[in-house]
Amino acid sequence: MPAYLLDVDTGIDDALAVAYLAALPDTEFVSVTATPGNVDADQVARNTLALLELCGRRGVEVAVGARQPLSIPLLTTPETHGPQGIGHAVLPEPEGRVSPRHAVDLWIEHAKARPGELTALITAPLTNFALALRKEPDLPELLAGVVVMGGCFYYQGNTTPTAEWNTHVDPHAAKEVYAAYRGRAMEKLPVVCSLDTTERIEMRPEHVRQLAEAAGAAVPELVLPDQPEGQRSTSDNGIIRHLSDALRFYFEFHRRYDQGYLAHVHDFFAAGVAAGTLEYTARPATVDVEAESPLFAGTTVADFRGLWGIGPNARIVSGNNPEQAFRELVTAVGGLAARLG
Repeated sequence: MPAYLLDVDTGIDDALAVAYLAALPDTEFVSVTATPGNVDADQVARNTLALLELCGRRGVEVAVGARQPLSIPLLTTPETHGPQGIGHAVLPEPEGRVSPRHAVDLWIEHAKARPGELTALITAPLTNFALALRKEPDLPELLAGVVVMGGCFYYQGNTTPTAEWNTHVDPHAAKEVYAAYRGRAMEKLPVVCSLDTTERIEMRPEHVRQLAEAAGAAVPELVLPDQPEGQRSTSDNGIIRHLSDALRFYFEFHRRYDQGYLAHVHDFFAAGVAAGTLEYTARPATVDVEAESPLFAGTTVADFRGLWGIGPNARIVSGNNPEQAFRELVTAVGGLAARLG
């Protein structure tokens, strides 16, 4: 049974990633932890609890870790993900409670209890993971693998001209994480899903329509560019209704920044890489992060040719298959929505 430690900043595309993993057979959510990013950590935890319950995954332990980046003030992004982090969606109030335990302690405890069994998926800033590595430097050897959504390599950033959002929120944490993987075996190096390939995963209105059709929803789900901004879904299917409302906000955001009526669903792709269900290729590289420069903070640099004379510390995704990814998404999440109604 695939078993995951997730660290999220839910987040519209985090929500899609969680829904996707929940839809896969026999997936075990060992714990899900909240890092501040798209919204503050406490809102992240509430969103995640509610989403897991919506997707039929009650009883998963959701915990908060850091509430601020390591060294700089927290910057959130309501303009991108909405004031509560999930666009126009209003999730039901969760029945479960956020764990009183600290995210870092959970990660270390679970990794030690099940060495070599757990895959870590991090779709948030790397703050909690950096803190966990400080406390347990052997964590990379205890985990089966790590997948990170973050960074951009010789590719336009989505926050500054050279920086991707997750890395820009806490560049010091990202720098520490990559440094912790120097000298590790190739199979232990994190797989990094950067903007170079995640921005190829463009969700469009037809994909939302196909999700509803796969769910057997009675009402066609039409999220269209000529409709009023903020129009709410009337779907009879709860998962479809909430995902549609979240994704409409994301479509509107991308259009506002001249990217078209679409959504880059970065975190869903990273979830598929972690699950082994999406096609991709990767290249080893030595990665470092600029943390101090006011102009270039959060910039990720990859040495693919060994010019620094330092061995690889990451495997950067270099290719993927968007058509296959969306076929998989529609089948899996549409099937989950059909089962839960």
